[in-house]
Amino acid sequence: MLVRLLLLSSVLLSCISNGSGGVTSGFVRNEFPSVDIPLDNEVFALPKGYNAPQQVHITQGDYDGKAVIITWVTADEPGSNNVSYGLSEGKYEYTAEGTVHNYTFYNYTSGYIHHCLIDGLQYSTKYYYEVGDGDSSRTFWFQTPPPIDPDSPYKFGIIGDLGQTYNSLSTIEHCIQSGAEAILFVGDLSYADRYEYHDVGVRWDSWGRFNERSSAYHPWMWSAGNHEIEYFPYMGEVTPFRNYLERYPTPYLASESSSPLWYAVRRASAHIIVLSSYSPFVKYTPQWEWLQQELKRVDREKTPWLIVLVHSPLYNSNDAHFMEGESMRVVFESWFCNYKVDIVFAGHVHAYERSYRISNTRYNVSSGPAYPVPDKSAPVYITIGDGGNQEGLALRFRDPQPDYSAFREASYGHATLDIKNRTHAFYHWNRNDDGKRTPTDEFVLHNQYWGMNRRRRKLKKNHLNSVLSSLPLSLIF
Repeated sequence: MLVRLLLLSSVLLSCISNGSGGVTSGFVRNEFPSVDIPLDNEVFALPKGYNAPQQVHITQGDYDGKAVIITWVTADEPGSNNVSYGLSEGKYEYTAEGTVHNYTFYNYTSGYIHHCLIDGLQYSTKYYYEVGDGDSSRTFWFQTPPPIDPDSPYKFGIIGDLGQTYNSLSTIEHCIQSGAEAILFVGDLSYADRYEYHDVGVRWDSWGRFNERSSAYHPWMWSAGNHEIEYFPYMGEVTPFRNYLERYPTPYLASESSSPLWYAVRRASAHIIVLSSYSPFVKYTPQWEWLQQELKRVDREKTPWLIVLVHSPLYNSNDAHFMEGESMRVVFESWFCNYKVDIVFAGHVHAYERSYRISNTRYNVSSGPAYPVPDKSAPVYITIGDGGNQEGLALRFRDPQPDYSAFREASYGHATLDIKNRTHAFYHWNRNDDGKRTPTDEFVLHNQYWGMNRRRRKLKKNHLNSVLSSLPLSLIF
């Protein structure tokens, strides 16, 4: 038995160290057209009934996962602003009251947007909820996460740059099939900014109905990308992020943030930090000051997995958006290493790429090595801006492949991060291969805090046993 454990342990370590070994995939997909699905397609269908709630979505509503914010839109009139919810479908013991508003964007007027906070929920519990009036009401459900605990298992889905094409639809459906319990979204939602005038608002509405198949049941942790800025002086619309902020709330106040564009939540065994690539982040700015304090609040004894979401990648070897994340890297990379961030997810580049653990913190313009070097304290950087939007794939990777780049492929897909306990998680990137979900890049992730030898010796043997019992055969043999 001991020999088997030692053998499998060495396999685990080799999986983590070697990854895919600096691979540029030669896969060429027979892609669906990179055009938005027509508005009369059934994926955008309005729900039946007068003033029926639509565009229903949920996100975490507090710091620790015992609350949700439920959002929906009614097209004709405000209607009921209440959410009824309970532990059995059709039997709702509780009611919460929300807020309602609408807004104009150029000559578009939105429907009535409802936001309702439901708090005081129990962990690890399935709740059913109902929104709307009478025969037009609609029922959904959500599952709360397990308690904040270093060994709480949890499975996240990761999606970026989604849009509303047939490729986008494939990504959402595959992510639902993966069993992900919540979605970490790294920005660029609807791509409505590629339209003009009234159609901008129309395409925000269609995307809300399109994505409801997932976001009404599984909380999405939102972050904003460049396509949410929507700075349109020719339309008289010069307030950045307006459509996004009106529709997609975040629990930013719970983490003492001054803006919904950057915030943090704790969920199960993970501490998730969301940053804004397109808000000021240099020294002394609100985002910089907030992140400095939030990193100090992280308690790896309770939430060992430290995850950062940002839109523009700090490391990127694709010609598309090359070095656009460099300024944020210079500001924040040393913090990421000092606090031993486990993984940084980004979007923006419409392709997939994973790095080794590397850093470039010793170069200060006047001295130090000018290239990234291996660094055990550094996070893994993953670019996953491959959700499927109408701009198409970023096909041109730089040649030769940098030493820090472990695997890269220009294809559509999504990822999952399956946390098993405080020491190990399984990561999978799944390609949308001609309409089928195809596991393509996978590795075992050691936790940066509990994976250290000094702390690992304190753990009970059952941690290793629990990992081995759930390890996919493809990683063992």
